[in-house]
Amino acid sequence: MTDRPKDKAELQKRLPNSCRRTKALSRKDFLKLSGAGLAVTALGTGAMNLSPAAASDSAGTMRTREIPSSGEKLPVVGLGTWQQFDVAEDAPEMDRLTKVVRRLFDNGGSVIDSSPMYGAAEARVGEILTELNAHDDSFLATKVWTRGRQDGIEQMKRSEILLETSSIDLMQVHNLVDLDTHMDTLRNWKAGGRIRYLGVTHYTTDALDQLADIIERNQPDFVQLAYSIGVHEAEERVLPRARDHGVAILVNRPYEGGGTFRRVGERELPDWAQDFCDSWGQFFLKYILAQPAVTCVIPGTSDPEHMDDNAAAGFGRLPDKKELSRMRRFWKEL
Repeated sequence: MTDRPKDKAELQKRLPNSCRRTKALSRKDFLKLSGAGLAVTALGTGAMNLSPAAASDSAGTMRTREIPSSGEKLPVVGLGTWQQFDVAEDAPEMDRLTKVVRRLFDNGGSVIDSSPMYGAAEARVGEILTELNAHDDSFLATKVWTRGRQDGIEQMKRSEILLETSSIDLMQVHNLVDLDTHMDTLRNWKAGGRIRYLGVTHYTTDALDQLADIIERNQPDFVQLAYSIGVHEAEERVLPRARDHGVAILVNRPYEGGGTFRRVGERELPDWAQDFCDSWGQFFLKYILAQPAVTCVIPGTSDPEHMDDNAAAGFGRLPDKKELSRMRRFWKEL
């Protein structure tokens, strides 16, 4: 691989034409302007073996939800990159990570979330997207995670270089670090077309009240938070405000770092749940997606088969109110 470009001008020279984001109308922007929203690709071989419970209700495409601030549609299952993508560029894991990203797109997903906090993850994502010629198929989200206006600007410029793009879809203030300083910069960058959306993130329940206040005070386009069948405080403290104020929700830690799988252990999926899902992963993700305020869930994985299974949660019906109550009771009784 070539050395990483050092600035935006050099980045533009090095990117393949299909990966450069310029003022020319991209396929993504065309679809948005034409009212079609984000296109989702047809199901590939990774999704051909889905059971009837995971089959699509809408001509073989992943479920989408609107970003409230724009009306643009996002596929409901994406990909997180914390830990799994923090590898060297020549690491043997790169082949599997490339397959994971390809499976995301094959199944109709687009959202890839990263951060400077995640070590080499941004660089690996950029390299994979260039290799797959797939920047235009992705919705790239990353974060600013530092203090001070100028340091924040330099970090975000570096993210552009590492992700091998001249425009990032969503820039978020990571864990609310130096929030007011960075929000001012993000508003300016959004107004100038350098980013498409701005947001904030956190991963602890202690921050939920602060996130709820930010929704009312700052009205970001996105809020990213932790939410799962076992960590569901956001249902009362944040999701209703996001819905009322037109803020999109990205969900991190849907599996609680693997804790949900450890809790169910070797148990079989209950018969009553198999009407709307066919794996524990889909069970946990569909619980989250049953909340209409949730725009997209971003589980991380380095396993292509797990990517297929995660994506399958975006197909078929979601649990109804009665089934959600039964899911909660089942979880409490474990």
